[in-house]
Amino acid sequence: MSDMYEPIAGRFTGRTVIVTGAASGIGLATAQRFWAEGASVVLAGRNGDALHTASTNLPGPRSTTHVVDVTHYDQVEQMIQHTIHTYGQLDILINNAGVATLGLATNSDLADWQHVMAVNASGVFHGCRAALPHLIHTHGNIVNTASVSGLRADWGMSIYDASKGAVVNLTRALALDHGKDGVRVNAVCPTVTRTAMTGPIEERTDVMNRLRNRIPLGRIAQPPDIAAAITFLASDDARFITGVNLPVDGGVTASNGQPMLDQPDGQPVLA
Repeated sequence: MSDMYEPIAGRFTGRTVIVTGAASGIGLATAQRFWAEGASVVLAGRNGDALHTASTNLPGPRSTTHVVDVTHYDQVEQMIQHTIHTYGQLDILINNAGVATLGLATNSDLADWQHVMAVNASGVFHGCRAALPHLIHTHGNIVNTASVSGLRADWGMSIYDASKGAVVNLTRALALDHGKDGVRVNAVCPTVTRTAMTGPIEERTDVMNRLRNRIPLGRIAQPPDIAAAITFLASDDARFITGVNLPVDGGVTASNGQPMLDQPDGQPVLA
């Protein structure tokens, strides 16, 4: 666990959490934080060896792993049943598994569309649908990992943007439909976050400099930045928050998109 954030002791004691995409990055940081705050955590993902390695940081009976491909609904149902069998209940679902791709609509392979939508959009829907009966029983909640790319578009990322836009509006719709059941549904919308997925980007200094220049706080996100927001939304401190797609972006979406116009001393006159 990064020392950037201190866990809040006992905040999730007695609660059971599933985190998908938990072998690394945002998912692992989120699983670690829930565990440190007292929850029982199911680390879920496609790579069993990676999950096992990740789980060594969460010793004892309050963590377990489950191999799942979220694009297959039957496997997602099995993940839910594994959780109920192991811990007796489900209180929180974190739909974090995701993939990305670059390219224009005109030069992207149709298989890219099908794969990204299957993981990022269908995978989230599968998790919500399978978990909701149990979350209604516990008056639990869902936090989805969307993206700033689901709130506003990027150049050259139409497929990814569409998939995350689906997560953003699914989050709102489920919040409307299931508030009466005592279930809250929210999402976090990160900007670029330092994970294995961003490795190729970080190798390009020019690209990283452009990214940092667009982030008012002057750095890309770290996984614990996103985990802190996820655990807040899942906690009782957010008990009157639902249907929110929370930017966790260092201020990126505060901009209206116009370029910065500099005075000679470097101070912006309009941004």
